[in-house]
Amino acid sequence: MRSRYSAFATRQFAYVVSSHHPETRGGVDREQVEHSSRPLTWLGLAIVTSEEGQPGDDRGVVEFVARYRSHGREGNHQERSLFLRHQGKWYYHSEQPLKAAQPVRAEPTVGRNEPCPCGSSKKFKKCCGQ
Repeated sequence: MRSRYSAFATRQFAYVVSSHHPETRGGVDREQVEHSSRPLTWLGLAIVTSEEGQPGDDRGVVEFVARYRSHGREGNHQERSLFLRHQGKWYYHSEQPLKAAQPVRAEPTVGRNEPCPCGSSKKFKKCCGQ
């Protein structure tokens, strides 16, 4: 994964194409890869999660965020990528759907009949929930 990011960042597009799995490499157009990458300046890579991909595994999934600048604006490219081992080497195979993010509340909610979080020992509805 990191080698593919480095190849994009240093514009080594032959490596980007050759690092595709043989099953998918035929669908990669080097000129299109170069064209879509031309306005991008890559700023950093963060690995969010990885699954499998250990010695003895033949597949691995990596979720990452790559930061970039394009036309003076910064952005993020987030992806979950499937990698497959072929003849002892790891190759990028395809993008996987991102897992749906769960909504995050800034603070937990308190039910009307639960004890008030202020510590008064009253029910929330009779204390701070009025």
